[in-house]
Amino acid sequence: MNYPSFLNRDYKSSPRRPGPDRRVIITAVAALVAGFLLLGLVTGSSDPAEASAQAAAPPQRADEATRRVYIPLRLPGQETGERSSDARPVAVPRAGTARTGPASGHPATRSVSRAEPAAAPKPDAGAWLEHRVRPGDSLSAIFSELEIHSHLRPILALKGAGKALRAIYPGQLIRVRKQNGQFRELVYEPDDRHQLRVVRDGDHYRLQQVEKPVEVRRRLASGVIRDSLFVDGRRAGLSDSVIMELAGIFGWDIDFALDLRKGDRFTLIYEELYRDGEKIGDGHIVAAEFSNQGRDYQAVRYTRPDGVTDYYSPDGRSMRKAFLRTPVNFTHISSRFSLHRKHPILNRIRAHKGVDYAAPRGTPVKAAGDGKVIFKGRKGGYGRVIILKHGARYSTLYAHLNAYSRRIRVGSRVKQGQVIGFVGMSGLATGPHLHYEFRVNGVHRNPLTVKLPAAQPLPAKYMADFKAHAQPLLSQIRLYRRTTVAEATRPDQG
Repeated sequence: MNYPSFLNRDYKSSPRRPGPDRRVIITAVAALVAGFLLLGLVTGSSDPAEASAQAAAPPQRADEATRRVYIPLRLPGQETGERSSDARPVAVPRAGTARTGPASGHPATRSVSRAEPAAAPKPDAGAWLEHRVRPGDSLSAIFSELEIHSHLRPILALKGAGKALRAIYPGQLIRVRKQNGQFRELVYEPDDRHQLRVVRDGDHYRLQQVEKPVEVRRRLASGVIRDSLFVDGRRAGLSDSVIMELAGIFGWDIDFALDLRKGDRFTLIYEELYRDGEKIGDGHIVAAEFSNQGRDYQAVRYTRPDGVTDYYSPDGRSMRKAFLRTPVNFTHISSRFSLHRKHPILNRIRAHKGVDYAAPRGTPVKAAGDGKVIFKGRKGGYGRVIILKHGARYSTLYAHLNAYSRRIRVGSRVKQGQVIGFVGMSGLATGPHLHYEFRVNGVHRNPLTVKLPAAQPLPAKYMADFKAHAQPLLSQIRLYRRTTVAEATRPDQG
């Protein structure tokens, strides 16, 4: 039988098979060596025996836990296999360790298997919302629009906050800060010099009133009466607030509705308020002079060492009088004091023992002086009436009122200038006006001509300090007045 040759082979008699090829052995040995080398890089030693010895050795210092290797820094154009002359030894930590601080006598390594903690996020300061007050706005509507209506009642309950916020007017700004949707702070500026802040801390609210820094500059101004105090004051560059203060200072001596004449002159030093170089408003009049019908009146603002501030004449007399000459802002005098006037409604002669000041319905009526309310109610043809008692000698009557101030009660005390009622035409009246009477020891006197008692003068102990304060200001006014008069009378050149 013929079998394939490989089955026909006699193994016993066959020669011995040759050993493996030398090239295969060399390749295997090289692979084994490479494996040991790779293992040495991983474990930190190229020799297994060395690795075992290191495992049995005590812990090394942190500065011994690294080995130095060369990392070539190749420049452009260098071969990949070249060692750079700029190579520097770089400390490479052993696997599984990380340096945590300077070398010390204790191990300074820790496991790096845990992730580094992330930096704490910055707290959210919150977002600001703004509301510009519009005509017809109410606090309730504003707080609802800002979504803080639930905080309205506790904020208004804070002393000082409720009164200020209830006095808001169109154009003012209310700012609110919220954090994570929750109310944190409210900022309101009632004027250019003050700021009101309400800060919420949990269930509590804290009020902070801040006075903002303002630069005060002084300015001189002068004018001549040609039309009216208001018109000519504006022509001289004065604001409405300064004009009203000027009228208030000299209002006890000059009736600006009846006594002004063309050619009357005023000169004053007043304050202007600036912030960051920009004018934000006007302050007080520092000193002023008014020439009326050839007579000069001068006034200086002075704060006494005891904190009382008022306007005084150069000899220390208070510019205030115990009574206002006119207790209402009127348009004209519709009827004067007369004992033989024919009544416009009764059509018969009847003494008119007061002055009628015509004014629009609702115009505020002020108390002529400090006093006490002794009558409030209707009184025949007078209509709605209020009578005030001023000390032992003086009393004043206000008639034909449309309404009373809510604060006025019989027996209550009032201050000079306080609103006590409003102009109307109750009783026997042909139009809205205030009927005003002035009595001395129960006898009617003409309110337009009666000599009004003066307020208390400056105490003698303050006179030296007052004069040192007043003289430089009055000198500035005199010099400025002469300069402006000279310029006004100088003939045209050319």
